[in-house]
Amino acid sequence: FVGTLVGGEFVFEPFENKLEETASLPIDGSVLQVYFFDVGQADCSLVLNQGKSMLIDGGNDKDGATITEYLKNSLGISKLDVVIATHPHADHIGGMEKVIQNFEIGEIYMPKVADDQVPTTATYTKLLEAIQAKGMKINQAKAGTTIFSNDNATLEILAPNNSEYKDLNNYSIVTKLTYGNNRFLFTGDAEKESENEMLSKGYDLSCDILKLGHHGSSTSTTNKFLTATSPAIAIVSCGKDNDYGHPHKETMNKLNNDHITV
Repeated sequence: FVGTLVGGEFVFEPFENKLEETASLPIDGSVLQVYFFDVGQADCSLVLNQGKSMLIDGGNDKDGATITEYLKNSLGISKLDVVIATHPHADHIGGMEKVIQNFEIGEIYMPKVADDQVPTTATYTKLLEAIQAKGMKINQAKAGTTIFSNDNATLEILAPNNSEYKDLNNYSIVTKLTYGNNRFLFTGDAEKESENEMLSKGYDLSCDILKLGHHGSSTSTTNKFLTATSPAIAIVSCGKDNDYGHPHKETMNKLNNDHITV
Protein backbone atom coordinates (compact mmCIF):
# COMPACT_ATOMS: atom_id res chain seq x y z
CA PHE A 1 0.00 0.00 0.00
CA VAL A 2 0.99 3.61 -0.56
CA GLY A 3 0.16 6.24 2.05
CA THR A 4 -0.57 9.82 1.04
CA LEU A 5 -0.82 12.64 3.56
CA VAL A 6 -4.18 14.36 3.09
CA GLY A 7 -5.30 17.05 5.54
CA GLY A 8 -3.09 15.69 8.29
CA GLU A 9 -4.32 12.10 7.83
CA PHE A 10 -2.65 9.27 5.93
CA VAL A 11 -4.88 7.78 3.21
CA PHE A 12 -3.88 4.36 1.88
CA GLU A 13 -4.47 2.92 -1.57
CA PRO A 14 -3.41 -0.43 -3.08
CA PHE A 15 0.13 -0.11 -4.41
CA GLU A 16 -0.72 -1.39 -7.89
CA ASN A 17 -3.13 1.52 -8.31
CA LYS A 18 -0.40 4.01 -7.39
CA LEU A 19 2.69 2.40 -8.88
CA GLU A 20 3.01 4.55 -11.99
CA GLU A 21 2.23 7.74 -10.13
CA THR A 22 4.60 6.92 -7.27
CA ALA A 23 7.47 5.89 -9.52
CA SER A 24 7.17 9.17 -11.44
CA LEU A 25 7.23 11.46 -8.41
CA PRO A 26 10.13 13.93 -8.60
CA ILE A 27 13.16 12.98 -6.50
CA ASP A 28 14.00 16.63 -5.90
CA GLY A 29 12.82 17.36 -2.39
CA SER A 30 9.41 18.68 -3.39
CA VAL A 31 8.03 15.56 -1.73
CA LEU A 32 9.40 13.08 0.79
CA GLN A 33 9.09 9.47 -0.30
CA VAL A 34 9.39 6.60 2.15
CA TYR A 35 9.17 3.04 0.85
CA PHE A 36 8.74 -0.10 2.95
CA PHE A 37 9.61 -2.96 0.61
CA ASP A 38 7.87 -6.32 0.74
CA VAL A 39 10.88 -8.59 1.29
CA GLY A 40 9.05 -11.28 3.22
CA GLN A 41 10.58 -12.26 6.56
CA ALA A 42 13.15 -9.47 6.32
CA ASP A 43 13.54 -5.68 6.33
CA CYS A 44 14.26 -3.04 3.72
CA SER A 45 13.23 0.63 3.63
CA LEU A 46 14.07 3.54 1.33
CA VAL A 47 13.94 7.29 1.92
CA LEU A 48 14.10 9.84 -0.91
CA ASN A 49 14.39 13.57 -0.24
CA GLN A 50 15.94 16.60 -1.97
CA GLY A 51 17.59 14.46 -4.60
CA LYS A 52 19.19 12.26 -1.92
CA SER A 53 18.50 8.59 -1.28
CA MET A 54 18.93 6.44 1.81
CA LEU A 55 18.51 2.67 2.14
CA ILE A 56 17.88 1.06 5.52
CA ASP A 57 18.67 -2.68 5.43
CA GLY A 58 18.62 -4.87 2.35
CA GLY A 59 16.47 -7.92 2.95
CA ASN A 60 17.74 -11.48 2.53
CA ASP A 61 20.34 -12.58 -0.01
CA LYS A 62 17.66 -13.49 -2.55
CA ASP A 63 16.24 -9.96 -2.36
CA GLY A 64 19.41 -8.20 -3.50
CA ALA A 65 18.76 -8.50 -7.23
CA THR A 66 15.11 -7.45 -6.91
CA ILE A 67 15.95 -4.41 -4.79
CA THR A 68 18.75 -3.40 -7.13
CA GLU A 69 16.54 -3.70 -10.21
CA TYR A 70 13.71 -1.71 -8.66
CA LEU A 71 15.98 1.09 -7.48
CA LYS A 72 17.69 1.35 -10.85
CA ASN A 73 14.88 0.72 -13.32
CA SER A 74 11.73 1.90 -11.52
CA LEU A 75 13.13 4.80 -9.51
CA GLY A 76 16.14 5.74 -11.65
CA ILE A 77 18.53 5.74 -8.71
CA SER A 78 22.24 5.43 -9.44
CA LYS A 79 23.62 6.58 -6.09
CA LEU A 80 22.66 5.79 -2.51
CA ASP A 81 23.86 8.66 -0.38
CA VAL A 82 23.38 6.79 2.88
CA VAL A 83 23.19 3.04 3.53
CA ILE A 84 22.30 1.78 7.00
CA ALA A 85 22.82 -1.85 7.98
CA THR A 86 20.92 -1.89 11.25
CA HIS A 87 22.62 -5.06 12.56
CA PRO A 88 24.42 -8.10 11.13
CA HIS A 89 21.58 -10.58 10.73
CA ALA A 90 21.05 -12.11 7.28
CA ASP A 91 17.45 -10.92 6.93
CA HIS A 92 18.68 -7.32 7.18
CA ILE A 93 22.02 -7.40 5.36
CA GLY A 94 21.62 -10.35 2.98
CA GLY A 95 20.85 -8.27 -0.11
CA MET A 96 23.31 -5.50 0.69
CA GLU A 97 26.32 -7.09 -0.97
CA LYS A 98 24.63 -6.75 -4.35
CA VAL A 99 23.41 -3.24 -3.52
CA ILE A 100 26.91 -2.10 -2.57
CA GLN A 101 28.31 -3.61 -5.77
CA ASN A 102 25.75 -1.97 -8.06
CA PHE A 103 25.49 1.58 -6.75
CA GLU A 104 27.71 4.51 -5.95
CA ILE A 105 27.58 4.74 -2.16
CA GLY A 106 28.06 7.92 -0.15
CA GLU A 107 28.22 6.73 3.46
CA ILE A 108 27.52 3.45 5.19
CA TYR A 109 26.55 3.10 8.85
CA MET A 110 26.78 -0.08 10.91
CA PRO A 111 26.82 -0.77 14.66
CA LYS A 112 30.08 -1.80 16.33
CA VAL A 113 29.54 -5.30 17.70
CA ALA A 114 31.61 -6.67 20.58
CA ASP A 115 34.60 -8.65 19.30
CA ASP A 116 33.37 -11.96 20.69
CA GLN A 117 30.00 -11.51 18.97
CA VAL A 118 31.15 -10.53 15.48
CA PRO A 119 29.36 -12.91 13.09
CA THR A 120 31.41 -15.34 11.04
CA THR A 121 28.61 -15.99 8.55
CA ALA A 122 29.28 -15.94 4.82
CA THR A 123 26.59 -13.25 4.46
CA TYR A 124 28.37 -10.87 6.84
CA THR A 125 31.77 -11.62 5.35
CA LYS A 126 30.53 -10.92 1.80
CA LEU A 127 29.11 -7.57 2.89
CA LEU A 128 32.40 -6.53 4.46
CA GLU A 129 34.28 -7.65 1.35
CA ALA A 130 31.93 -5.63 -0.89
CA ILE A 131 32.49 -2.54 1.26
CA GLN A 132 36.25 -3.07 1.23
CA ALA A 133 36.27 -3.55 -2.54
CA LYS A 134 34.72 -0.08 -2.90
CA GLY A 135 37.40 1.38 -0.65
CA MET A 136 34.76 2.60 1.77
CA LYS A 137 35.01 3.31 5.48
CA ILE A 138 32.22 2.11 7.77
CA ASN A 139 30.76 4.81 10.02
CA GLN A 140 30.09 3.47 13.51
CA ALA A 141 26.52 4.25 14.51
CA LYS A 142 26.25 6.10 17.81
CA ALA A 143 23.12 7.36 19.53
CA GLY A 144 22.91 11.14 19.45
CA THR A 145 24.43 11.41 15.97
CA THR A 146 22.65 13.35 13.22
CA ILE A 147 23.21 11.65 9.86
CA PHE A 148 21.81 14.55 7.88
CA SER A 149 19.85 17.71 8.37
CA ASN A 150 18.58 20.10 5.69
CA ASP A 151 15.87 22.69 5.30
CA ASN A 152 13.02 20.22 5.64
CA ALA A 153 14.34 16.86 6.90
CA THR A 154 16.50 15.53 9.72
CA LEU A 155 17.68 11.99 10.41
CA GLU A 156 18.96 11.17 13.89
CA ILE A 157 20.38 7.99 15.43
CA LEU A 158 18.65 7.09 18.72
CA ALA A 159 20.24 3.67 19.31
CA PRO A 160 22.34 1.71 20.10
CA ASN A 161 23.08 3.34 23.45
CA ASN A 162 25.49 0.75 24.83
CA SER A 163 28.73 -0.87 23.72
CA GLU A 164 27.71 -4.46 24.35
CA TYR A 165 24.51 -6.51 24.35
CA LYS A 166 23.82 -10.22 24.82
CA ASP A 167 21.51 -10.28 21.79
CA LEU A 168 22.64 -8.96 18.39
CA ASN A 169 19.15 -7.53 17.85
CA ASN A 170 19.79 -4.88 20.48
CA TYR A 171 22.76 -3.52 18.53
CA SER A 172 20.18 -2.39 15.96
CA ILE A 173 20.53 1.15 14.66
CA VAL A 174 17.32 3.02 15.43
CA THR A 175 16.75 6.20 13.43
CA LYS A 176 14.17 8.97 13.57
CA LEU A 177 13.31 10.87 10.41
CA THR A 178 11.60 14.24 10.85
CA TYR A 179 10.04 15.92 7.82
CA GLY A 180 8.07 19.04 8.72
CA ASN A 181 5.48 17.84 11.21
CA ASN A 182 5.79 14.20 10.13
CA ARG A 183 8.01 11.74 11.96
CA PHE A 184 9.10 8.21 11.10
CA LEU A 185 10.85 5.77 13.44
CA PHE A 186 12.91 2.90 11.96
CA THR A 187 13.81 0.36 14.63
CA GLY A 188 15.56 -2.58 12.96
CA ASP A 189 15.23 -5.51 15.38
CA ALA A 190 15.65 -3.45 18.56
CA GLU A 191 14.09 -5.25 21.50
CA LYS A 192 12.96 -4.39 25.02
CA GLU A 193 16.47 -3.67 26.35
CA SER A 194 17.23 -1.10 23.66
CA GLU A 195 13.73 0.39 23.91
CA ASN A 196 14.19 0.90 27.67
CA GLU A 197 17.54 2.60 27.08
CA MET A 198 15.97 5.05 24.64
CA LEU A 199 13.22 5.76 27.14
CA SER A 200 15.70 6.30 29.98
CA LYS A 201 17.72 8.70 27.80
CA GLY A 202 14.65 10.86 27.44
CA TYR A 203 14.66 10.93 23.64
CA ASP A 204 11.61 12.30 21.88
CA LEU A 205 10.33 9.04 20.40
CA SER A 206 6.98 10.36 19.20
CA CYS A 207 6.23 9.46 15.61
CA ASP A 208 3.47 9.23 13.04
CA ILE A 209 4.77 6.00 11.52
CA LEU A 210 6.60 3.31 13.49
CA LYS A 211 8.41 0.45 11.75
CA LEU A 212 7.92 -2.17 14.43
CA GLY A 213 11.00 -3.73 15.97
CA HIS A 214 11.87 -7.36 15.21
CA HIS A 215 9.05 -7.97 12.72
CA GLY A 216 6.35 -7.44 15.33
CA SER A 217 7.82 -9.86 17.86
CA SER A 218 6.59 -9.80 21.46
CA THR A 219 10.22 -9.16 22.47
CA SER A 220 9.82 -5.61 21.14
CA THR A 221 7.20 -2.85 21.32
CA THR A 222 6.70 -2.72 25.08
CA ASN A 223 3.72 -0.83 26.45
CA LYS A 224 5.94 2.04 27.63
CA PHE A 225 7.67 2.27 24.25
CA LEU A 226 4.36 2.25 22.40
CA THR A 227 3.03 4.99 24.67
CA ALA A 228 6.14 7.10 24.06
CA THR A 229 6.07 6.63 20.28
CA SER A 230 2.28 6.94 19.98
CA PRO A 231 2.19 6.25 16.22
CA ALA A 232 -0.84 6.60 13.98
CA ILE A 233 0.48 3.80 11.78
CA ALA A 234 2.60 0.74 12.49
CA ILE A 235 4.50 -1.04 9.73
CA VAL A 236 5.15 -4.78 10.18
CA SER A 237 7.74 -6.31 7.85
CA CYS A 238 7.39 -10.09 7.93
CA GLY A 239 6.68 -13.09 5.72
CA LYS A 240 3.25 -14.61 5.33
CA ASP A 241 2.83 -17.72 7.50
CA ASN A 242 6.42 -17.37 8.74
CA ASP A 243 7.83 -19.95 11.17
CA TYR A 244 8.27 -17.36 13.94
CA GLY A 245 4.61 -16.44 14.16
CA HIS A 246 5.37 -12.78 13.47
CA PRO A 247 3.69 -10.48 14.18
CA HIS A 248 2.95 -11.97 17.58
CA LYS A 249 -0.58 -11.81 18.93
CA GLU A 250 0.54 -9.86 22.01
CA THR A 251 1.92 -7.08 19.82
CA MET A 252 -1.12 -6.97 17.54
CA ASN A 253 -3.41 -6.73 20.57
CA LYS A 254 -1.48 -3.70 21.85
CA LEU A 255 -1.77 -1.99 18.47
CA ASN A 256 -5.47 -2.79 18.14
CA ASN A 257 -6.20 -1.60 21.65
CA ASP A 258 -4.55 1.73 20.84
CA HIS A 259 -6.43 1.96 17.51
CA ILE A 260 -3.17 2.05 15.55
CA THR A 261 -3.47 1.28 11.83
CA VAL A 262 -1.28 -1.70 10.90
